Amino acid sequence: MSTKEQQEDITTNQAEETNSNAEGTNTTEKVEEKDELTLAQEALQIEKDKFLRLFAEFENYKKRTSKERIELFKTAGQEVLQAMLPVLDDFDRAQKEIQKSEDAALKEGIDLIHNKLKETLKSKGLELVEVNAGDVFDADKHEAITQIPAPTEDLKGKIVDVIEKGYKLGEKTIRYPKVVTGN
Repeated sequence: MSTKEQQEDITTNQAEETNSNAEGTNTTEKVEEKDELTLAQEALQIEKDKFLRLFAEFENYKKRTSKERIELFKTAGQEVLQAMLPVLDDFDRAQKEIQKSEDAALKEGIDLIHNKLKETLKSKGLELVEVNAGDVFDADKHEAITQIPAPTEDLKGKIVDVIEKGYKLGEKTIRYPKVVTGN
């Protein structure tokens, strides 16, 4: 073989290799493009999932803070109202003593002030827990101060006397009624 023929063979071989490499490269490029597309779709799916989770978490946060805010507004004045309860108790005791007085104008004035105080506290959500002597004692609703022998047989296990009134703020009891029970 002559040098010229050898060069032609080499050139032909190189051309064939280039063609086969080009075809392989095209196939490899197509596979790489599909892999890149698949990877991009998977990454997109992961990001969508993260977004949905973050959105759901944010919605839960909004609901939780809304509930907390409503609860806070309902009981915002709880400390103030609890501080006012002893004053209300003193006012009730004073009113009972003033009723013994002969001065009608004094009685009327005290009654008006007492009613105004009660209505103001009621408008702020304070409610009296109704308890009377003879009611059945319930440890979930009453605070037993002491037990005494029941004056009558029908008062056994029941409330004999109410020492201190109980109050609720909305649905929450802020002071349980203090009672004496019969045994």
